[in-house]
Amino acid sequence: MKSDSKERAVHKLNFIRGDELKIPTYKLLKQDGTPYKGARLPYITEDKSLKIYRAMVRTRVLDERMMAAQRQGRLSFYMQSTGEEATTVGFAAALDDDDMIMAQYREQGALVYRGFSLDEFMNQLFSNELDVGKGRQMPIHYGSAKLHYMTISSPLATQIPQATGYAYGQKIDASNKCTVTVFGEGAASEGDFHAALNMASVLKVPVIFLCRNNGYAISTPSSEQFAADGVAPRALGYGMQAVRVDGNDILAVYSAIAEARRRVIETNEPVLVEAMSYRLAAHSSSDDPSGYRSKKEEEKWASKDPLLRMKYWLIEQQWWSDEQDEALFEEERREVLAVMKAAEKRPAPLLDELVTDVYDQPTPQLQQQLQQLKRHIQTYPDAYPNTAGRIDHG
Repeated sequence: MKSDSKERAVHKLNFIRGDELKIPTYKLLKQDGTPYKGARLPYITEDKSLKIYRAMVRTRVLDERMMAAQRQGRLSFYMQSTGEEATTVGFAAALDDDDMIMAQYREQGALVYRGFSLDEFMNQLFSNELDVGKGRQMPIHYGSAKLHYMTISSPLATQIPQATGYAYGQKIDASNKCTVTVFGEGAASEGDFHAALNMASVLKVPVIFLCRNNGYAISTPSSEQFAADGVAPRALGYGMQAVRVDGNDILAVYSAIAEARRRVIETNEPVLVEAMSYRLAAHSSSDDPSGYRSKKEEEKWASKDPLLRMKYWLIEQQWWSDEQDEALFEEERREVLAVMKAAEKRPAPLLDELVTDVYDQPTPQLQQQLQQLKRHIQTYPDAYPNTAGRIDHG
């Protein structure tokens, strides 16, 4: 079979070892907010820099408050992105607002940056009548058509091939936009990851694959997930460009994604970005990380807090101060608490909305199931205190 690629022949047997390939980590800022010698910082205006930092702070405070609410029994489930805010906010800041984001479940920072309001967060978390998802999703499964943010789904890696397909559509439409799909290093072990990268390279589509390598796939450390040098080298096997970046360095993340976006749009060739960070919080509200990692390890990474690095850089630019920082955190805590108290008092969606938007008109089977559910709730109203009063008897 004829191959389009040029064959390079050798006459001495030589096996190539994958572990010989080591990809460096792109860094710009030290932890004290000063740049490394020789680092070329991206140009970001004062207004945009402050918007980025405020989004990071809001994400941190939202996570703190909502985890506390879950522990108080006010919320059934939550997932924090503590320690990864530079990655989750930084990549969104480097995109156009119309670029599509297909995230995993720890990218709330991107939504905050794009303008998803605290009300919208809370309505989804409490599944009340104002939730745009009509209460059908478990908490943290956000989505926003107006913000070009695909609704989160729980199964790992499903969004990765979907991103390739969506980017193929962008290419056909000549939209001059791209798709960014975000996933953890654990999800990169799923078959969907490999299928998506291969398809994107073969079809040549404008998609950025952003891997948040936060050190753990729930309780499995990175050292037990792959033998090679992380996730970035895998791109080379698919003929794809790759870069590894310090995921706690906001300017490095911004710079890498901005350049990746330029490349994928100009060439229609995908890029893989591996952001090296650390999940300071538990995997979710159902997880206890003390069973698989030490406090000493957590303290080491806490000293690399991305919010502090960004704060120190802003102070270096004379755009921020410790006093402003303290006031911002206090303001955000008050606002998050006030919005949460209002959202949790709102009633649940009408039960009939369970079967709307599935088809153009609810099918007879769905209608029958809905009536069966209503009879069940009316028989046992005490078991469904938040639902019994939301039945439409019309």
